[in-house]
Amino acid sequence: MASRRSRSHQSNSSTRTNDEEQILLNRLASKLQQLLPIAAADHHSHSRRHVSATNVLEETCRYIRSLNREVDDLSERLSELLPGGTGAEAAAQAEIIRSLFHGD
Repeated sequence: MASRRSRSHQSNSSTRTNDEEQILLNRLASKLQQLLPIAAADHHSHSRRHVSATNVLEETCRYIRSLNREVDDLSERLSELLPGGTGAEAAAQAEIIRSLFHGD
């Protein structure tokens, strides 16, 4: 009987820990969602909606990829504007600029 109580207590503790982790995950996902441009616009219009943490993480990854593409495009444009911005020199300059932006 003591073993049943022990297992029941462990199960309740485990559930409580899982619940606490889920609450923390939801809070962090909500904060992350507020950093995304679409969510920020929604937040200002007071139309808050619940979105799963998985969806927030997927949207965050998409947003980061789009920012990386934008950095690459801007690096290319900047290298073209620099003196000697043609051909191999431009490609080398763009790579240097890209590495500065990416922190490589």
